[in-house]
Amino acid sequence: MLDDSKPLFVALAEQIEDGILDGTYAEDAPVPSTNELAAFLRINPATAGKGLGLLVDAGVLVKRRGIGMFVAPGAPAALRERRRSAFAAQFIAPLLREADQLGITPDDLAGMIRKEADR
Repeated sequence: MLDDSKPLFVALAEQIEDGILDGTYAEDAPVPSTNELAAFLRINPATAGKGLGLLVDAGVLVKRRGIGMFVAPGAPAALRERRRSAFAAQFIAPLLREADQLGITPDDLAGMIRKEADR
């Protein structure tokens, strides 16, 4: 469901982004309407609309007048790149700072990550 730690419209936008990345919504495929999302998630239609609007503003969704919202061409690749950049800033940079303080080299850190991944 939606992440309670974020505003509903942001959590909704992220949920749709997740669906685009996992293939639930392919490029040029329709996404649920504002009213469908509001009914399914039991939220205000204005909140659902605001979440969809974020994705339109970001170029992830495109509006087709009278038809609905569709995944924009290239949206999965653009989302993946944006999230990779955010991942680096949110997780990798702090990890490297902490590793440096502990005297862990990048090579040692890579080995630790590989070891954990093999578990």
